[in-house]
Amino acid sequence: MSGLIDRHDLVAALDHAVTKKVTVLAAPAGSGKTSVLRLWADRAEQNHRIAFVTLQPGQDAHLFWFAVLSAIRAACGGEPPFAAPGCNGHDKVLSEVNAIEGPFVLVIDDAHELSSAEDLAELLADLPPLAHAIVATRGELPLHLHKLRLAGQLAEIRSPQLRFTVAETRELLAAAGITLPDRLVDLLHQRTEGWAAGLRLAVLSLAGHPDPERFVTEFSGSDRTVAEYLMAEMLERQRPDVQRLLLRTSLLDRVNGELADLLTGAVGAERILLDLEEANAFVVSLDPERTWFRYHHLFAGLLRLELRRTQADEIPALHRLAAGWFTEHGQPADAIRHLQAAGDWAEATRLLTEHALGLTLDGQGSLVRTLLHAFPAPGDSLALVYAIDELGTLRLDEAAAHLEVARLRGEHEMLLTALDLLLARLRGHFDCVVAQDGVQPFADPALRAMVLLNLGVTEAWSQRLADAERHLLEGAALARDLNRPYLEVSCLAYLGFASTGRSLALARQRCEEAIAFAARHGWDTEAVAAPAHATLAWVLVQTGEFDQASYRLEQVHQTDTEPGVQLLVYVVSALVAAARGHHYDALTDFAAARKVQASMAGEHTLSTQVTAWAIATQARAGMLDQARTALATAGDLPTAAAALGLMEGNPAPAAVAGGDTLTRVEAHLLTALAYCDLDDKRSATTALEQALDLAEPDRLILPFAITGAWQLLEALPAWDTKHAALVTAILDAVRNNTPSAPVDPLSPSELRVLRYLPTNLTRPEIAADLLLSLNTVNTHIRHIYAKLNASDRNTAVQEARAQGLLSRIR
Repeated sequence: MSGLIDRHDLVAALDHAVTKKVTVLAAPAGSGKTSVLRLWADRAEQNHRIAFVTLQPGQDAHLFWFAVLSAIRAACGGEPPFAAPGCNGHDKVLSEVNAIEGPFVLVIDDAHELSSAEDLAELLADLPPLAHAIVATRGELPLHLHKLRLAGQLAEIRSPQLRFTVAETRELLAAAGITLPDRLVDLLHQRTEGWAAGLRLAVLSLAGHPDPERFVTEFSGSDRTVAEYLMAEMLERQRPDVQRLLLRTSLLDRVNGELADLLTGAVGAERILLDLEEANAFVVSLDPERTWFRYHHLFAGLLRLELRRTQADEIPALHRLAAGWFTEHGQPADAIRHLQAAGDWAEATRLLTEHALGLTLDGQGSLVRTLLHAFPAPGDSLALVYAIDELGTLRLDEAAAHLEVARLRGEHEMLLTALDLLLARLRGHFDCVVAQDGVQPFADPALRAMVLLNLGVTEAWSQRLADAERHLLEGAALARDLNRPYLEVSCLAYLGFASTGRSLALARQRCEEAIAFAARHGWDTEAVAAPAHATLAWVLVQTGEFDQASYRLEQVHQTDTEPGVQLLVYVVSALVAAARGHHYDALTDFAAARKVQASMAGEHTLSTQVTAWAIATQARAGMLDQARTALATAGDLPTAAAALGLMEGNPAPAAVAGGDTLTRVEAHLLTALAYCDLDDKRSATTALEQALDLAEPDRLILPFAITGAWQLLEALPAWDTKHAALVTAILDAVRNNTPSAPVDPLSPSELRVLRYLPTNLTRPEIAADLLLSLNTVNTHIRHIYAKLNASDRNTAVQEARAQGLLSRIR
């Protein structure tokens, strides 16, 4: 097979290996060991004399020495021996090798066929200085090479290096005249795990196949050509007890010795699994301790086919045994899968209902959904699970309907109450959640932590920041005690916003800590970390770090987040645009934020500010009639009224009666601008100084940018201010407030999506073609836009062409 393509990396590895004394090439049957050796030998003959020995099954010592001696003489142009050298074979071979001038390589292929490896081990230990040996074998042999390994004279090439890469898979297909879309090449590579024989068999079947996509999608170990190969080369070579173990455990995604003993009704399975792994028999250990194993995808497919053929009536019982073991060992998801496979829907329903919330609180909501959809039909008995799933995907009306069905069944009362609170929070029924009589009724610690989270989030969104901080800290501590890191991240991700009432510096620190904690578990780009990213963006926009605020927004999966976070994201995006003078973009985002607010039953803590900023932005955009109309219906909004007055030519000081620090700073700045227009420089300076006094503790820059008051810092004569450093920071931030260069280059995944943007395919069609979820494609596109500084698809394509990105990925 390798004759079809040039495996440069492996040939180079062998070139480097022959600088050492011995090279071991160990990999399963069909990994392409012989092909690679032949390819290397053909190229290396000009620099080395190479004796190539291929051993036959059951080869004894006499035949071994005869084969080696024959190969050596053939390589050196000598006469073949008439008979095996007998008991002095070792000495005879070494004598002839010593007589060879210059570098010499002895290649011994299929060394696993030796009935005893003692003679080979002795030969390798005694090789002369200019001789090198390459030993190709399917499994580990007792060659006693530890001294060579310690001396740095042993090279080892194993299965991972022999596996075909995606690029080599594509090259192999092309050499056979087969063209497949990249996603099918990736899928074929994934199914074969880069196994050379599997790819070769697939290529043979694909040639002239009428439906290549269906073939690749369905390709498995049950394919006739693959099954015949694996049966002959692997399964039939095993002892009956090993075959029984392989077949009866093939229905498992992973297996350990205890579980294998249970399914086989025998003992000693762990030793068999270890031996199979050492023999490279398509068995792979999954942990450093080598206690859990899995089978190669294609080998597993063959085993399951053979199990169905020979022991079909036992399969349900095997699944039930496996389910019982996984239940006892606290692995409910695996247990549910096996119960479903056994057709035990009642027990699977009971177990999933019992564990669905726990799995969701551990960040496995998608797994719950997969298990749920594996049931033959929805039913009332699964209403609670459906409610949990719908809440996780923000399908709130559907969740409410399922909760009512579950309520009528009269089961899981406290779980229902906790889910009711979650539903109320997601709908924005803030008062309903806060009215909950504490957490004492919830005896289950996980439910208590979930209720604390709901209380804390609700209080944060409704400006009860001190209470929010207390409940979120309690929830995070309880989650930590329960060893539920996903639930802990959920609490910590909202803690930053709850901390904004104390200081922006503390809020920033807590957001960064939450994101770092999430990143340790691989969750920093998931919805659970979105509140921390959004709050960090909220802090950054206030302190004038506009580029970084925009970057943080790109980390938020909008479609996966609750309304409170969505509103915060739109607000930050609008403020970044307003600070840059992009008033119409800002108004679009403010409108989106108000739409989110309209969907909520309660009032978000930022809703009043959103209205005020939107009216002020309309005024600055010259939309004075719209601003007047909006202000007339909005009620008392001093900052909005002051901004409108400035744009209408009716400057007047803004009332500074209350509100948060941001609003009060903005009011003082609008007052300073009004006094400037009234030519009262002294009063303008006083108002400006008051604004700086308030802005100093949190280093607030945003109000100076969006009001335009930063220009007063340049236009007014210098005055004796104690805020010189802050003034410098404000001016630097505003002057440099232009979109920065991309934070990062496009990732490989983003480049794959970028390739589709010049086409007419819709986002759902792109997602289908790439075998990705629509949400993932949307996220990649948002990142592409941000990194290319593009606002839409056409602009992104133009910028990509300008940077040569499209030509690079064709």
